[in-house]
This record gives sequence, C-alpha cells and structure tokens, in this order.
Amino acid sequence: MKQFIYITFITLFITSAANAQYQNTKIKVGEIAPELAFENPDGDTLRLSEINDKRIVLIDFWASWCGPCRRANPRLVKMYEEYKDQKFEGAKKGFTVLSVSLDKDKDKWKGAIAKDNLTWEYHISDLGGWQSKPAQDYGVQYIPQAVLVGPDGKIIAHYNSAERAETELKKRLKEKKKFLGIF
Repeated sequence: MKQFIYITFITLFITSAANAQYQNTKIKVGEIAPELAFENPDGDTLRLSEINDKRIVLIDFWASWCGPCRRANPRLVKMYEEYKDQKFEGAKKGFTVLSVSLDKDKDKWKGAIAKDNLTWEYHISDLGGWQSKPAQDYGVQYIPQAVLVGPDGKIIAHYNSAERAETELKKRLKEKKKFLGIF
C-alpha cells in the first residue's frame, strides 16, 4: 500500500510539473483578449473584436500539420454544432469558433478546413507558423490550445484543447437543459 501511495504521489508531482511548464502566462483570465486582425483563406481581414460583438468566441489555435489538432477537430465540430444556436447569458448573438492556424502553406490550411469539415465562417492565419503574430500575442507554446472569450471581450478561460470549453459553455446557457428520468 505504501508503494502504491508513493508511486501515485510521484506521478501526480511529475504530471503537475509537466503541466506547469506549459502554462500560458501571456494571457490572463479577466483581461481583455488581445485583438486579432488577420486574413481568412479568401484574403479578407477578420477582426476578433467584430466577431466577438455580443457573442462568446472560442479561439482555437491549430495547424493542418498538427496530428493532435486534427484528431480533436471532430470533437470541436460536434461542440460547435451543439452550441452555435444556443442562447447564453450576456451574449445576444450566441457562440462561434475562431480558428487561428499556425500553418505556413495556404493550400494545406484550406484543405484541412475542408477535409475536417470546419464549417464555422471564422478562420484566420498570417501563415507565419510558430512565429505567427497571433501565437506570439496569445503566448501559444503548443497546439492545440484554445481561449474562450466572453461577449464583453474578456478572457473567460484558456484550455489545452478546445473541447474542454464545453463545461463553461454549459454553465453559461440561458436555459439549462432539463433531464427527465427515473433515478
């Protein structure tokens, strides 16, 4: 039993230290989200401040070449489909996703959007890869990574993966879903 406790303690310590190494210290919960103004795949400039106008925005940092990102995309698509038309407290326009790509190749970026069925309309990149301005502004050291921004433009939370935002979205729903059943 002592050995089990010791191994558990060591595992928790190592996991905690590893997670601390990758903590995002550039952005802080409660602060105004840094502005993002970059081109979409069609060459038009999109701005976070315009997208965020009275809605909750999940900023998803990813890339076409990132295996974990691509494997997470189906779950993100499912979450988007479930919440895009929901009503949230303080958000007159609901919820959307802003995908920020760390790609360097525009064709691969566009191809991944189509292949992964990322149906939301907001996708941006400066095609700078790891040196991209959005990644620098948001302190992105790994991907996937996500930031949830409230309708007031303030950062609600940041996550190691976008689908972890679902818990917060559920909390902010105007009409909580009621579950019927026999317990």
